[in-house]
Amino acid sequence: MTLVATAQTPTADPYPVEELELDLRWWAAANYLTVGQIYLKDDALLDRPLTHADVKPRLLGHWGTSPGLSALYVQLNRLIRRTGTPCLYVAGPGHGGPALVANTWLEGSYSELFSAIRPDAAGIRALFRQFSTPGGIPSHVSVPTPGSIHEGGELGYALVHAAGAAFDHPDLLVACVVGDGEAETGPLSGSWKIPAYLDARRDGAVLPVLHLNGYKISSATVWGRSSDAEVCGYLASQGWAPVVVSGDDPRLVFTDLEAALRGAHERIAEIQTAARAGAVDVRPGWPAIVLRTPKGWTGPAVVDGIQVEGTFRSHQVPLSGVQTDDAHLAQLEQWLRSYSPELQFPTEGRLAPELAALAPAGDLRMGSTPYANGGRLRRPLDLPALADYSVDVPAPGTTSAETTHPLGELLAEVYRRTTTPEGGGTFRLFCPDETASNRLQSVFEVTDRCLQAEVLPTDDHLSPHGRVMEVLSEHLCEGWLEGYLLSGRHGLFATYEAFAMVSASMVIQHVKWLQHAADVPWRTPVSSLTILLTSTCWRNDHNGFSHQGPGLIDTVIPLSPAVVRVWLPPDANCLLSVAAHCLRSVDHVNLLVADKQQHLQYLTLEQAEAHCAAGASVWHWAGTESAGDDPPDVVLAAAGDVPTLEVLAAAELLRRWVPWLRVRMVNVVDLMALMPPDIHPHGFSTEYFRELFTDDADVVFAFHGYPRAVHQLLHGRPDTDRFHVRGFDEQGTTTTPFDMVVLNRMSRYHLVLDALRHARRTPERGEELAAYCREMLDRHEVYIREHFEDLPEVRNWSWSGSALPG
Repeated sequence: MTLVATAQTPTADPYPVEELELDLRWWAAANYLTVGQIYLKDDALLDRPLTHADVKPRLLGHWGTSPGLSALYVQLNRLIRRTGTPCLYVAGPGHGGPALVANTWLEGSYSELFSAIRPDAAGIRALFRQFSTPGGIPSHVSVPTPGSIHEGGELGYALVHAAGAAFDHPDLLVACVVGDGEAETGPLSGSWKIPAYLDARRDGAVLPVLHLNGYKISSATVWGRSSDAEVCGYLASQGWAPVVVSGDDPRLVFTDLEAALRGAHERIAEIQTAARAGAVDVRPGWPAIVLRTPKGWTGPAVVDGIQVEGTFRSHQVPLSGVQTDDAHLAQLEQWLRSYSPELQFPTEGRLAPELAALAPAGDLRMGSTPYANGGRLRRPLDLPALADYSVDVPAPGTTSAETTHPLGELLAEVYRRTTTPEGGGTFRLFCPDETASNRLQSVFEVTDRCLQAEVLPTDDHLSPHGRVMEVLSEHLCEGWLEGYLLSGRHGLFATYEAFAMVSASMVIQHVKWLQHAADVPWRTPVSSLTILLTSTCWRNDHNGFSHQGPGLIDTVIPLSPAVVRVWLPPDANCLLSVAAHCLRSVDHVNLLVADKQQHLQYLTLEQAEAHCAAGASVWHWAGTESAGDDPPDVVLAAAGDVPTLEVLAAAELLRRWVPWLRVRMVNVVDLMALMPPDIHPHGFSTEYFRELFTDDADVVFAFHGYPRAVHQLLHGRPDTDRFHVRGFDEQGTTTTPFDMVVLNRMSRYHLVLDALRHARRTPERGEELAAYCREMLDRHEVYIREHFEDLPEVRNWSWSGSALPG
């Protein structure tokens, strides 16, 4: 074991030989179960010589990283038993799924959660047969893996999830294994800055274990080929105090790893004790372990004359010909018997009592920890009454407000209600350096931005104990929130709309997690992942094309209807209503799209609550339908704040010029409700869809995002060809706000032209109105190039409800 100068040398505490031998036997049992899951469908305990028929026809799974994962599991069990510290195990090398399953079966938690996988020979056979087979479990650490909050299929997120779980859990130790392949990813590379955000006074600890076995699937890794000094120098620069444990002799490695973990735990206790006693030490140098062991450790050293152990060839299935090759089959049996299954499972396949005693008790078992099943710890969020934060709307479309500002005031009160006397809490806002930019700055009345570094007089609301998490990385904000939610708390991720796409893949993976968690009975509901997309495409006219992109909507709408929700509130009161709903909800991914700029306000809080509960409604005050039974000649529909403004301005033009044209105005806030009810649980019934859009009237639909999204959602509704959608058409630049809607042909003038074109009848003065609209578009183009701002009648527009002059 190599100690870096900044590391804490562990205190002398002997590791008795007899205990070491028992730990090595547990490790052998775990390795046996790991290999068995990959290869065997029968003869699970080698009661007779293996035959080709005992081997699975399809060999799936990954051996290479598994022995190292199991070695750490053994030593963490020892640490937990000795100290009583609750520990969460986050496995970054997700391909080590069979190792985590094996260890949770050994500790007993697996059989408690899955009664068919009994703690005996029949259970071992069932354990083997379910792995990577139809109707069984996946090969990665995943939703059905006890003790997991982390899907290991897409690499890069282990350390960021670990940090999210540690925030506001002061007693928790999160041991996070980072594989050297995963360490090459962008998100993981950014995750090492945890020491700049981990508050020892109120947070738990993250103990990274950088597991270097030198290879990924078929090539060497950068970290694996770096020297200890290079690796440790980088970690130290990020605020870690690393210790290196290296070797291939299990007894020596286990001895060194035990000492490293003991020393790390003691140093963590020192850091936390000092911080909680009031000491000022914002960058204490948190412990970290660099573990170098051979890839495929204890597996076949050589296969067909080619080295396998210690090379990339052990990554997945070291012996690939066992179904037909007698030599491979014999080598598999030899490999399995090297773990002495008859010694580890001596009586009817049950784990030897002296090994079973190595597991921690009850919920201290890592497969049973409530921190990995956050619904067990979650308590409903204490939300204040919305009326205290609502915007006064004396008449629709006549007053303006920054739509997200009232939400910021609400979140400030949420912070007040959920912050504990010790400075922790159960709610956090995560945002990439944009909290104030996004008009949520009221939260700084209650707490600060968090940074474990020197605070300068010129800083604004910055302190080591702040609980607003600002880091200029969508990956970290998203991942921190996921870990925070999955371990039982509440939160919100607010970001510029266009740059939410940076973490789009993370959103997809979280949807998949929640989708499958719903089918695992022991997984209890967790708070929904709510993403506020603001600084939207339509109002990033000042930043230009790079900041203009509503693509996250398109990313999520094809995903699980049971999980995904997309909300487009048109004003501040609707935003409050929807946000409160989202923050109370469980097991969903909510996209909440609302711009931060000044916008006209339309609905009182009472009206907003009814509108949002319905998902969409007819705004009768904006239309020109008579009280009779005649259907509308055309329907104007909007989803989103800027589309709502343009539709209302179009409706007023129609009201003023052609009041005898029957126009209905529909506003949609729950986008997924456009889908048929047999596809999405929020889908409007056929009857309500008809009430909104009629059976046969053409619908001119102004939409916040890409028009194809609405067409996709409407699939399955009758006569969808009558829907004519205008939205963001990938036209943008640095320009005026109104020019953005003109460029994308979603302006009020384009909408009027569409309405006249698709109405049931051509109204009197229709051609005159169409000419006026074309003239205004021409005027607009000339005016903005001369004056650098929009036409006065556009930028000062508000709803008047005017009719045709007499």
